[in-house]
Amino acid sequence: MKRRTLDLAFSVGGLLFGGLILVLGLVLQNQSNFASTYVKEQFGQQKIEFTAVDYLHGEQDDAPCLVEFAGTLLDSGKKAECYANEYIAFHLASGATEAGYEGATYATIGGVQRGIGAEIQAAKDAGKDTTELDASLTSVNTLRETMFKGETLRGLLLTTYGFSIFGDRAALAAMICFIGAALLMVLSLAGLVHFKMTPADKVVSLSH
Repeated sequence: MKRRTLDLAFSVGGLLFGGLILVLGLVLQNQSNFASTYVKEQFGQQKIEFTAVDYLHGEQDDAPCLVEFAGTLLDSGKKAECYANEYIAFHLASGATEAGYEGATYATIGGVQRGIGAEIQAAKDAGKDTTELDASLTSVNTLRETMFKGETLRGLLLTTYGFSIFGDRAALAAMICFIGAALLMVLSLAGLVHFKMTPADKVVSLSH
């Protein structure tokens, strides 16, 4: 096979493959930009603001990010993760502990709620006073409602955080594609230069 034919084949193939990788990189970059813009716009509509340092009451002890973001708007995936896992989770756990149900969640409080309801019904059937049990049920109902709202918001924030991570990964993949495409095109152009400089009658042996 003539060397010029081989150079031309590899060069053209490299340019085509490099072009495909470039297109893939542009698509990934577009998705990354969309994710970043979408996340910021959605958080901007919520207007969630981190509590100022002076108003934190122990939340920051194991969460430096609450100090780092104190007083700022929640407008990124990283901030969403911090707010969900450190601020909301802290207050949900504290509320459950203060109510006497340490470690409770929305799901587990449901069992407590049903249990107290059954006790109230049994007391009524026996003609007993249910005032204390009614107060306990009211407290548990309030706690469960708080748990529901807090865990729902926490889940939504973490979902958006996950979405932002996909955007970050897409940006990284796009950068790799751009570098790969640039390298292939440089090598392909070098191959075309070699094609021009190679004598037309030069032959490359493919046999050993």
